[in-house]
Amino acid sequence: MTKSELIARIAELNPHLYQRDVERIVSTIFEEIADALARGDRVELRGFGAFSVKYRESRMGRNPRTGETVEVDAKAAPYFKTGKQLRELLNQGQPVS
Repeated sequence: MTKSELIARIAELNPHLYQRDVERIVSTIFEEIADALARGDRVELRGFGAFSVKYRESRMGRNPRTGETVEVDAKAAPYFKTGKQLRELLNQGQPVS
């Protein structure tokens, strides 16, 4: 599901809301999650999962094309861990729609 499909689905399920308002709400939620992760905070959505930042140390890597050893800089990467309810839903064998 893309962001625009999510917006369309929420607007369809809530006919009392304008499409532009739903778009603003969804964009604000995503921006707040991104801002929290940029600050190094953890974002937990009960039943869905938790977003956090994993920090990776710098290391020596290898260029697969040339075999040359190169230094890989330290970096931060987003990480998502599914919540218990979502994991149970996915493992029930129910068709995903």
